[in-house]
Amino acid sequence: MTLPDGYRALVVAPGAIGRAMAAGISGDPRCGELIVAGRREALFVDFERPETIAALFARLEGPLHLVLVTGGLLHDAEVNPERALREIDAAALARLYAVNAIGPALVARHAEPLIPRDVPACFAMMGARVGSISDNRLGGWVGYRMAKAGAAQFVRTLSLEWRRTRPLATALLLHPGTVDSALSAPFQRGVAPDRLFTPDHSAAALLDVIAAAGPERSGDHVAWDGTTIPA
Repeated sequence: MTLPDGYRALVVAPGAIGRAMAAGISGDPRCGELIVAGRREALFVDFERPETIAALFARLEGPLHLVLVTGGLLHDAEVNPERALREIDAAALARLYAVNAIGPALVARHAEPLIPRDVPACFAMMGARVGSISDNRLGGWVGYRMAKAGAAQFVRTLSLEWRRTRPLATALLLHPGTVDSALSAPFQRGVAPDRLFTPDHSAAALLDVIAAAGPERSGDHVAWDGTTIPA
């Protein structure tokens, strides 16, 4: 898609990939304004505190032509990917959904009034190949898989609504590949060196995916190389 000259972009919950994508956007001479919000930013937002999402958008004015939600949760001190059914924990599942699916959906909800109806625009959030139901051949990682599958369903549903209300807008779920970051660090063993991407490499590829996409791809789960990941 071709965003309008002087487009305004919002990057929410930046981790390694999000910071790299924000840097790429800031280097685009056609970008008129870049806004970054997250737990470590001046504009504070925390997906586990939904009221902070509403508070963020109460401070923002439109239009917004590009909204990127780039954060995610796979593991931390309290959450680890499950290897068996007996490891499922309700609190961990709730956190995985809050960060990977519910928070981004609320960003879209609050951003929608600021997204124009008459020029191209894009909302994109992070997906993962493990969220593909048809591609699941190993099992495990129950909560993360569930949350990412839910994210895919949300983006598909959003695309259908925008087909009626914002026909020039595109909604995308983006799979960045395996990126050398804190999120993937414990799980990089066995990843081929040419498949372990730097944040800059993945970010540039994802920005290219966004630039090449249009409403005809709205609702798709798209990998860093432009291929569509099946549901």
